[in-house]
Amino acid sequence: MDKLLAPDRLAYRPSEVARVLGLSRSKTYELIATGELPSMKIGGSIRVPVDDLRVWIARRVEERESER
Repeated sequence: MDKLLAPDRLAYRPSEVARVLGLSRSKTYELIATGELPSMKIGGSIRVPVDDLRVWIARRVEERESER
């Protein structure tokens, strides 16, 4: 995944996160709206911080592995 994220970016638009994760834009916005996917508002824009995205993904992987 790190190859898909630009090293100089601190946060991404929901549409960019959707593309990186292989999700629909609407599913990504749903995850943001429910608070499951961390995000922040900058003015009228929503951004997902890269570090939070990495942690969120790592937690999903840990959860999946602990279910096995």
